[in-house]
Amino acid sequence: MENYNPTDRTRVRRLPKRAAYDKQKVHSILDEGFLCHVGFVADGQPYVIPTLYARGGDRIYIHGSAASRMLRTLDEGVDVCLTVTLVDGFVLARSAFHHSMNYRSVVVLGKARLVTDSAEKMEAMHRFTNHMVPGRWEEVRQPTEQELKATSVLALELHEVSAKIRTGSPLDDEEDYSLPVWAGVVPVRTTLGEPLPDERVLPAVKVFDVHRLANRH
Repeated sequence: MENYNPTDRTRVRRLPKRAAYDKQKVHSILDEGFLCHVGFVADGQPYVIPTLYARGGDRIYIHGSAASRMLRTLDEGVDVCLTVTLVDGFVLARSAFHHSMNYRSVVVLGKARLVTDSAEKMEAMHRFTNHMVPGRWEEVRQPTEQELKATSVLALELHEVSAKIRTGSPLDDEEDYSLPVWAGVVPVRTTLGEPLPDERVLPAVKVFDVHRLANRH
């Protein structure tokens, strides 16, 4: 199985048994998530900004207004840290100290580049749309030239990458297993509600099939 080679910056040192570097696991976490957090420093001030993303092969795309301070700063070649975290469960132990969470996370380090090639930019926009709803790009109006000019797309290569994953039950101290306290895992799941139509949806248009989101992986 092909792996990302850990570097001094991405090697997991705290609980290394939870680390994962193989591409299949990293890609599966990135493909399941919607929201990433982008960390960078501008004028000596650290920022962490949440934003949507999409994966294309061995790179992550992020986008926004061409006037965005985050995108303009990243385009200058500053170091960036991008993270994605999925919470799978609350881990309830018999002691307060051993409470935890089951989670899957990915950390990507590097420098982002501005996407200037028009074909790659359009492909990134395609991926943003279909990452949210499979097949959505093919049924909506696609971006105009003016809309593309107003949008900046940045690409971050997946070179320095690591995943960290926790699964399973709480790990209590042996003497605490005799305590009359419930312990275990409470799963955390994202659920989808009924679609709420826009006021101006045409009468003949069918209701959005929410199962398209539920079955997107």
